[in-house]
Amino acid sequence: MNSRCASVSKIIPFSCVDGPGSRLALFLQGCNLRCKNCHNPWTMGRCNDCGECVPQCPHQALSLSAGNVVWRADICEQCDTCLQMCPHHATPMAQTMSVDDVLCHIRKASLFIEGITVSGGEATTQLPFIVALFTAIKANPQLQSLSCLVDSNGLLSETGWEKLLPLCDGVMLDLKAWDSACHRRLTGRDNAPIKRSITLLAEQGKLAELRLLVIPGQVDYLQHIAPLAAFIRQLDDVPVRLNAFHAHGVYGEAREWPSATPKDVEQLAEALRERGVDKLIFPALYL
Repeated sequence: MNSRCASVSKIIPFSCVDGPGSRLALFLQGCNLRCKNCHNPWTMGRCNDCGECVPQCPHQALSLSAGNVVWRADICEQCDTCLQMCPHHATPMAQTMSVDDVLCHIRKASLFIEGITVSGGEATTQLPFIVALFTAIKANPQLQSLSCLVDSNGLLSETGWEKLLPLCDGVMLDLKAWDSACHRRLTGRDNAPIKRSITLLAEQGKLAELRLLVIPGQVDYLQHIAPLAAFIRQLDDVPVRLNAFHAHGVYGEAREWPSATPKDVEQLAEALRERGVDKLIFPALYL
């Protein structure tokens, strides 16, 4: 029995947008970036039971008990009022789940999926749980054929990657800006550790996908296209996914940012192709 636990924001049993094929997507709570463009901003923080959301719930699905916020899933209408007003970018609906709890969900879906993807928030902020989960999957004869992927922001240390990579089949990672100043403005953190992670993962053959998010007027990929393309070329033919920003679901100033158009994405794609980067994946849709 494996009782290692994590704070889980959401489980999607069948997802086709969180890696190749049909996958179970496990979203862990908590993140060490504060991206202005985050489409899951309520996964950034951890509920501290302040109780501010309780009287705001229009369906009385939240209450305080012994100093803890209690969520009743049976009467919750998923209106997201609590998510939008939480001062900590958290959710009272996050659940503490053990490895065995998650394995139960995986078993139910196992005949219909090709693997699992652990995302967030930032999945690697709960690294011991991921290591325990992937270890259990690889040791289970009924589940060991499932691929185990991580969707990460890349802030994990080299020591952390050394623990995870023997159990992980691949990592999908975002490079949110090229210049550190631009990256700090968008996320609150420097991107030097992220570039080191990208290089390390590529060297280990575990960088499944590098992602660039096109945000008109905000990101600096085109301003630094030569060093960006040179950096990507040394990653040994890793696919580059070009994602298009849209304001749906974001908070704060990013609500006013324009969505990326096919023209915006193609402009970056053409600049990359001209410099020898042509293994590109384009957005499936634009909003």
